[in-house]
Amino acid sequence: MIKIFFIIALIMCPYGFSSEVYKFKSVNDEDRFYALIHEIRCPKCTSGSIASSNAPVSEDLKMKIAELINQGYSDAEIKDYAKKRFGKDILYDPEKNSTTFVLWFGPFIFLTLILFGFLLRRKFK
Repeated sequence: MIKIFFIIALIMCPYGFSSEVYKFKSVNDEDRFYALIHEIRCPKCTSGSIASSNAPVSEDLKMKIAELINQGYSDAEIKDYAKKRFGKDILYDPEKNSTTFVLWFGPFIFLTLILFGFLLRRKFK
């Protein structure tokens, strides 16, 4: 009798301890949440996303993102919230503006100049 009780308890144990931390209205909202937490940096960690961080500030930010998704905010509005709260470096993808022009287009310009240099070198040989 004790063995049967032990086996039942062992089987049911994972179900008793599991609970959903983030509740969403739809699977689409849940997918948006997981995509967003991989795009936002942890404010405390050196280079990890909030998805991989257990820091209290990351946990709070994940709860806030889940709350904003349930309130109907778009991804852009949630990213704007994070930028206003923690600064523009919170996102992995920087904006395309005059201050990040070299970051976005510098590699292409550099490769074009190198290709042009090789072509000129061949022409003058």
